[in-house]
Amino acid sequence: MFKHILLATDGSAACDQATRTAIALARTHGAKLTAVNVVDPYPYLGIGQANPLGFQAYIAAAHTHAGRALARAAELADDGGTPLALETRIVEEATAAHGIAQTARDEKADLVVIGSHGHGALRKLVLGSVTSRVLAEATMPVLVVR
Repeated sequence: MFKHILLATDGSAACDQATRTAIALARTHGAKLTAVNVVDPYPYLGIGQANPLGFQAYIAAAHTHAGRALARAAELADDGGTPLALETRIVEEATAAHGIAQTARDEKADLVVIGSHGHGALRKLVLGSVTSRVLAEATMPVLVVR
């Protein structure tokens, strides 16, 4: 049924269940699995000069976090089950929701798997959930995992 599944991950513990679900679906359907993490520059721009480390330090830290998130997905994919090739992508210069939806379109994914919540509980109250924005923007089915 599914040929290419895109997993959106921020590396949070809440995303582990979504990752496990995406892995199980990919194994069941023999689908390609791509994990994506978005390095969103816009939160930095929202706090501006309040960050004494500067924009480059913010981006470097965001890339380190993205690497950890994708490494966690790879760790879960290599859990001793049926071998599963996991491709990873870091998307830059986009909001999280747009980066996820655009990557899904670019990769021709036929399913996006995303956790119901992840990092940014305060942002969720102010800006709305990344998950709900992906649901609104995606052109393919989205599986939200709680």
